[in-house]
Amino acid sequence: MAKRSSLSIRIVEGKNLPAKDITGSSDPYCIVKVDNEAIIRTATVWKTLCPFWGEEYQVHLPPTFHAVAFYVMDEDALSRDDVIGKVCLTRDTLASHPKGFSGWAHLTEVDPDEEVQGEIHLRLEVVPGPRAHRLRCSVLEARDLAPKDRNGASDPFVRVRYNGQTQETSIVKKSCYPRWNETFEFELEERAAEALCVEAWDWDLVSRNDFLGKVVFNVQRLWVAQQEEGWFRLQPDQSKSRRDKGNLGSLQLEVRLRDETVLPSGCYQPLVQLLCHEVKLGTQGSGQLIPLIEETTSTECRQDVATNLLKLFLGQGLAKDFLDLLFQLELQRTSEANTLFRSNSLASKSMESFLKVAGMRYLHGIVGPIIDKVFEEKKYVELDPSKVEVKDVGCSGLHRPQTEADVLEQSAQTLRAHLGALLSALSRSVRACPAVVRATFRQLFRRVRERFPGAQHENVPFIAVTSFLCLRFFSPAIMSPKLFHLRERHADARTSRTLLLLAKAVQNVGNMDTPASRAKEAWMEPLQPTVRQGVAQLKDFITKLVDIEEKEELDLQRTLSLQAPPVKEGPLFIHRTKGKGPLSSSSFKKLHFSLTTEALSFAKTPSSKKSAFIRLANIRAAEKVEEKSFGSSHVMQVIYTDDAGRAQTAYLQCKCVNELNQWLSALRKVSINNSGLLGSYHPGIFRGDKWSCCHQKDKTDRGCDKTRSRVTLQEWNDPLDHDLEAQLIYRHLLGVEPALREKLREPSRGTEAGAVPMGPGQGPKDPLAQLLQVLQDLREAHSSSPASPPPSRPTRLLELQT
Repeated sequence: MAKRSSLSIRIVEGKNLPAKDITGSSDPYCIVKVDNEAIIRTATVWKTLCPFWGEEYQVHLPPTFHAVAFYVMDEDALSRDDVIGKVCLTRDTLASHPKGFSGWAHLTEVDPDEEVQGEIHLRLEVVPGPRAHRLRCSVLEARDLAPKDRNGASDPFVRVRYNGQTQETSIVKKSCYPRWNETFEFELEERAAEALCVEAWDWDLVSRNDFLGKVVFNVQRLWVAQQEEGWFRLQPDQSKSRRDKGNLGSLQLEVRLRDETVLPSGCYQPLVQLLCHEVKLGTQGSGQLIPLIEETTSTECRQDVATNLLKLFLGQGLAKDFLDLLFQLELQRTSEANTLFRSNSLASKSMESFLKVAGMRYLHGIVGPIIDKVFEEKKYVELDPSKVEVKDVGCSGLHRPQTEADVLEQSAQTLRAHLGALLSALSRSVRACPAVVRATFRQLFRRVRERFPGAQHENVPFIAVTSFLCLRFFSPAIMSPKLFHLRERHADARTSRTLLLLAKAVQNVGNMDTPASRAKEAWMEPLQPTVRQGVAQLKDFITKLVDIEEKEELDLQRTLSLQAPPVKEGPLFIHRTKGKGPLSSSSFKKLHFSLTTEALSFAKTPSSKKSAFIRLANIRAAEKVEEKSFGSSHVMQVIYTDDAGRAQTAYLQCKCVNELNQWLSALRKVSINNSGLLGSYHPGIFRGDKWSCCHQKDKTDRGCDKTRSRVTLQEWNDPLDHDLEAQLIYRHLLGVEPALREKLREPSRGTEAGAVPMGPGQGPKDPLAQLLQVLQDLREAHSSSPASPPPSRPTRLLELQT
């Protein structure tokens, strides 16, 4: 049994941000930090005070995290980026919103005295003395303190205050992981109400010392406990009154915390087997569990349920059968061909999720080169005469400025070229399309043709396929390439307009160039020759796409399994330590890395022969390196053992914080089940004769910071987690259990379907009754399983000041 926490984050938009540039605007982006560690950076939206991001992320975390903070920044090319403001949501706040926090939040000023992080290791004792008891406070060490100096570190010391007396530790220079091992004693009055305050500070020679955080203890409780030792989280100083800096704007967020206790796989087998049995029976099943699940699922959570069910059946090899069942159910209740799959039904939502899970790599291969070309060209493209701005285009030659007609003609030529290239790439991609996607479209095509036969409905099966492939997959990816991982940044206004027009053209082709689609926007007429040609190409492509038999499907799947794509690949800079001399950034060398389910390997170029570098079974940790070590905040370390069993460390530099976290996440996920994973590590490097982080001289010394192996980002190409998906489905069914019981009591189910005949040693026969029994068994399994031990929190003596 494992307790898992995850955050679903959607950063929607900002409004009324203050201007940070001399132009009267800003270039805002967001940084997301969990417990002060940056894990996400959104794209920058240029020259606006009301940016729209619309970016979604899912982060897996240990259940012990405390808060997630959203910092809105203004990007500057020549100086340090400006901080506009922040929104902080504590774990308790998120837990109080079971359906998630959603809405606008006001940005607050970033106060240096509130920007604290890290933990301090203390031992507190009440010891008897000759005349009175004494309070002994041992300041042992601290970890992950905030770097306050330009060198990326701090010069920390600790100030201990009690009953009007103050004592201080020595100063540890240039370290965010100091060790003091110093003890202080105070005379203790038996009924004293005074609190013990332990403060961490960064010492500065010239300016005032910087506050690093504090911990406040209730001494009366310490009298009862007599002794307390542990790691205590440093808290901000909130005793000062906040200064009003004016309106900093607002941020619209959707954040949902999900805590799940995942049971062993065997506990979910009855639920999985029951659902799989229903899917295999199809529309011939007596219980019709899938329609009941759809009927009792609200619109707001239908997408989540569709995704969970799809992933569950994909892991069982039944995704095609599940979707085929949904297709049949949708067709049974559809009387008009032009309304088919137009609603947000379970079939539509499941098919969208299926294409994103199973077809994303295919999408990248088809659409990616076209998107890259549009971004690189940055051409001004406009077909709507009412929106043409000639001044934005410049001159077409040395002597004659462009006219509106010139702009419209050149725009049409550009779009025809992009659309033609896209359709040609699609026509050639039949064999590249995943076999399970082809087989699913085959079932869809056949079911629709059976439901709507006749010459008057000749195009309906083709439109059914294109309604998903073009309208719900290709077009959204073209309009928002970053959201489909096709680009790292959002498009600027000019490129966005080109992408929007191209997406509209793709939609017209997907609609089979119907009169209704042409009538909406008559100014798209210049593209009609290419659209009509594209319709013929698309119909020919779909005819070949769905022409796949069972044997060919199995053969293609078998071939694909033998050619598993890399988990992650891309260029990184590697540093190889030589000798005991100082490390320098010039030692980094650019290589192409590839992470598979076997090893992390590298080559000079993507096409070069790869050399095995680190076997995955040998990885012990993948963690960040503190900025001061190499002068960069985007360096990670992979700690592993070589073939001789010796501990080794590879330092790899990434180009940005997102790439860093994506690589860390990928490495952690593929090595999560390794034996011998480290619980602690050194975030610095061993330079000369000591560690740069904690200044310890023993190279084999235990790490001074805890590892974060459970902090990972959800990616579209992640392997399926069958137990988690089953748990999420169970959690949803538990929420709609009352509605399911009402369905069981309905007279219309009849004796054969609704009754629950019980024989000796037999369970309920009706599938719905079986489902309710499975839910009861899972509820009992959760309640009887040993509860996860609560996180070690020796802070029961903690008394936070507000």
